[in-house]
Amino acid sequence: MTIDTLDIAPKLRGRPREFDIDSALDEALRVFSERGYYAASISELTEAMGLTAGSVYKAFGDKRGVFLAAFDRYRHVRQQLIDDALAKAPNAYEKLRTLLRFFAEASCGEVGRRGCLVVGSATELALFDEEVAGRVGVAFDFDERRILNLIRLGQEDGSVPKHVDPETTARALLALTKGMRVIGKTGRKTEHMLAVAETAMKLLN
Repeated sequence: MTIDTLDIAPKLRGRPREFDIDSALDEALRVFSERGYYAASISELTEAMGLTAGSVYKAFGDKRGVFLAAFDRYRHVRQQLIDDALAKAPNAYEKLRTLLRFFAEASCGEVGRRGCLVVGSATELALFDEEVAGRVGVAFDFDERRILNLIRLGQEDGSVPKHVDPETTARALLALTKGMRVIGKTGRKTEHMLAVAETAMKLLN
């Protein structure tokens, strides 16, 4: 999956043409997800991205610039994957199940241990970096709003009962999906995380 480089270009000091920005950022976000922002060194990032330190500084300014660009790409790619998965579900209830299973499957194995860049940023950086805190807040608000809209859609199409409180349930499911990504860092079995998703569906019955 690719991202339009024009989405990233305004954040860069220049528009490097000698390397693939998307591929480089994919490798950077892997390092940040695994190591965290502070533990990730420039040398690790340049090696993973296949770039020289000079190219990184020219393109992104500094390590923080790399992080912010990787954060934006991560969100863009993840949202597209989720949108594609939800489009296949027949009604809002099944879309919610698909969404929960998406997070469950992302919270186990190697992917789960790597963690979520947004959740990791919330715990590591948001308290000290106002811009990162803003990005995390936007991401969480977006995810909560999507859940809320799906619950309301389900009540309209009859797949979600009317007695379900949309706002409270959306907040509960948001907390659950973010919590999945946290405990996924400890190594979890796929069947266990999928069972969590199915249990969460009871909130919609």
